[in-house]
Amino acid sequence: MPDIVAPNIQQELNLKKLELSALLEITQAINDNLPEEALYKIYRFTLLAQLQINRLALFVHDEKWDCKVSFGTDLEAAKQHLPETILELKEITRMSKLSVDKKWRNFEIVIPILHNGKVLAFVMIGKIQPYYTNIEALNFVQTVSNIMLVAIENHRMARQRLAQESIRKEIEIAREVQSMLFPKKLPNDKDVAIHASYIPHSSIGGDYYDFIEIDKDQFLFCVADVSGKGVPASLLMSNFQAGLRTIIRQTSDLNTVVSELNHLIYRNAIAEKFITTFVAIFNRSTRELSYVNAGHNAPVLLYENNTHDLLNDGCTMLGVFDVLPFMNVGKIHVPHNAVLLCYTDGLTEVFDEDESEFGIEGTIDFLQKNRFLSSKMLHLQLLNAINLFNEEASFNDDITLLSCRFK
Repeated sequence: MPDIVAPNIQQELNLKKLELSALLEITQAINDNLPEEALYKIYRFTLLAQLQINRLALFVHDEKWDCKVSFGTDLEAAKQHLPETILELKEITRMSKLSVDKKWRNFEIVIPILHNGKVLAFVMIGKIQPYYTNIEALNFVQTVSNIMLVAIENHRMARQRLAQESIRKEIEIAREVQSMLFPKKLPNDKDVAIHASYIPHSSIGGDYYDFIEIDKDQFLFCVADVSGKGVPASLLMSNFQAGLRTIIRQTSDLNTVVSELNHLIYRNAIAEKFITTFVAIFNRSTRELSYVNAGHNAPVLLYENNTHDLLNDGCTMLGVFDVLPFMNVGKIHVPHNAVLLCYTDGLTEVFDEDESEFGIEGTIDFLQKNRFLSSKMLHLQLLNAINLFNEEASFNDDITLLSCRFK
């Protein structure tokens, strides 16, 4: 005589079979590493077909609350903002116990989905089978939802890690490119002492400085700033350096050098990329400094008596026009014991708590008070001065300093 199973036990067994089938379905989808959208579709089908839930809305927090799954309801869930009374829930709650608008009463149960104490989502179900009044059945819906949403969250975090790793590798490449651009040695001889400092705002910036010996009497030095950061900026700067070193072997005429550099940058720069630069050639015999300021911050030439000149003559920034609209090569005689400071705008564009700018005035004032410091200490103390200008300030840009002491 066959065993007779009581109706309530049979119903419970059927439910367990449905739950097991649903769990296998979701687990298989996760193991197959399906995209997020496919997982939501399988989740929808599983709850509809396997667990026989006929009304559902799934709200997931992804920067903002967003309805990812909705069926069996006239409520335009995707356009709804979750009521505060729902957002505060941490446990399974009947909708009838909440103070919500009538439109939300399409649903009978609200199931919060938590992971590590954080609410990831809310599942709202309605038109449910009688056995879903059983808290165990509701707990299973919560479990299945939790498994799927945690898997989606883990996939998202994995994608973020891959993206961050890609960015990290890009930064490493850019940093290597940039480090190869800077000169390995700067002169300190009977005529001049040149010292440079570079402080990047981020892992890789767009500043650059260089020194090139032309012949026994002449040398070139420059400071430049590329718009933008990262690999595009470092690649453009490497083009600039290669172009400069190639052109200077052919001619030391600054008009030609800068015009050719502009043409090179114009042809190679992507949209909205340009370079500001200060390029100068010093003649040790005549003590004449020839220079072009291409849209760059004006270097300060400080004399022994503490007066100064700002070196502004030049042209527009490079890479904006195919042919530069104007060009002025500045020429100035440099007396003994003068100091020239070249810099990028990260130095002067530092603001205190009252929004006052350190600016060129602050830079000149510092130089006048500290001109007798060694080149290295001059740079360190200048950087310390802008830190003290506002202790709470953080640098918004790279800072490059290049000083030239004319003995």
